[in-house]
This record gives sequence, structure tokens and C-alpha cells, in this order.
Amino acid sequence: MSGDPNRVALISGGAKGIGAGIAARLARDGWRVVVADREPAGAAPPGGRFVVCDVGAEAAVSALVASVAATERRLDALVCNAGFMIRKPIADLSLAEWSSVLTTNLTSTFLLVRAAEALLRAANGSVVTIASSRARMSEANTESYSASKGGLVALTHALAISLGPNIRVNCISPGWILTKGPEPTAEENAFHPAGRVGRPGDIAGLTAFLLGPDSCFITGAEFVVDGGVTRKMIYPE
Repeated sequence: MSGDPNRVALISGGAKGIGAGIAARLARDGWRVVVADREPAGAAPPGGRFVVCDVGAEAAVSALVASVAATERRLDALVCNAGFMIRKPIADLSLAEWSSVLTTNLTSTFLLVRAAEALLRAANGSVVTIASSRARMSEANTESYSASKGGLVALTHALAISLGPNIRVNCISPGWILTKGPEPTAEENAFHPAGRVGRPGDIAGLTAFLLGPDSCFITGAEFVVDGGVTRKMIYPE
């Protein structure tokens, strides 16, 4: 697959942040990248295509994958990255808000994989889901986000078993990845055993590996990419 100049990747939530970093990396590696995002001002890397799409909506996902089948005529890789957080005390979190987070962060992966299965099987393709270290550890008032990311980790290994051996499915769980805001302080960098806060390129590089032939014996796996924070024992002073 790495030697095929026609290989195509579809990235949800690829207009900014980690998704944009993944899109840029795959484009540099020679992929044709289709970026799907509900942000109308989004863009794809040079040579790619941008589609405005709410990937939590069944009809929109069906139309998106149909457009890939009609335009690119193949799909070698699917990166399920779309997601957002609502941070509220659980007493103030409405059912509609809870459902909106679960729909975008978790249900969208089900919809995308279901719609794209035939194209991915034809290409012996690969799926990478982007979860979070919050599937394993939490801050207060993040119930909907943490639940969605935990579900995504479980959905990943379920899909790997159901869709193998034709389609491999793996998960990346990032920790603190700087996508906006001020530069981290020296203390914030030093808190990470790796010595710094993460960058989108850290996730993009692993994604590129998981979509390529060198990872052909890896499926159903979760990779926590957090600079070692979830392995760090912290005691009160």
C-alpha cells in the first residue's frame, strides 16, 4: 500500500487540530486526503478534497462515502478523529448535550465504518480511531467526553475482530496535545516524563505507521500517546 500513489484516506474532523495534522502528514506521504468536517471554513491539503459533513448524521455519512466511491473510487484508510467536549457538572448536563457528545465522538465511527466497509475491504484497508487518555483517567465534569472515548476504545477492538483480516482497526489515545492556546510552561512540560507536551505531529506520525504496511500484524490495539503521564505515580506533597 505504501507504494501506491493512488491510495486514498478519509479523515473525519480533519479541519483543525490533530485531524489537520494527520491530514497534512498523509498528504506529504503521498496519500490523496479527503477531509470531512462540519466546520464550513475547513480545507484539505493540496491535492485533496474537503467535504462539509456532520459525521454524526446517518444520511450525511452515507452521502460522504458515496462521494468518495464516485470521485476517488477507492478508500484505503479511514481516520475517525471527529470529537468535542462539553465540560459541565453532571447536574447541569442535559440529556441532549450528553447525546450530542456521544453522537459525534462515538456513534460517528460506527456510521463511518459501516458505510465504508465495502470500500475498505476492497482495498484491504485500515481504520484508525482517535480516542483519548481520558478513557482511562479523568478530570471533573467530563463524563460525556470520557464515556465517549472509553466506548471508542472498546468499539475499536470489536471492529477489529468483526472486520479482520481484510480490515485492520487500531486506536490512538492522545494525552495533552497542544493544538491551540499559549505555549506550555516549563512546569507543564516537565510534568510529562517525555519532557514536553505533545504536538499534532506526534499523533500524525503514529497514524501514518498504523495505516501503512509495516503495521500489518497490528490490529485491535490501543496506543496511549501521552508522554508517559498515565504511567506516572503522583502522591500529595
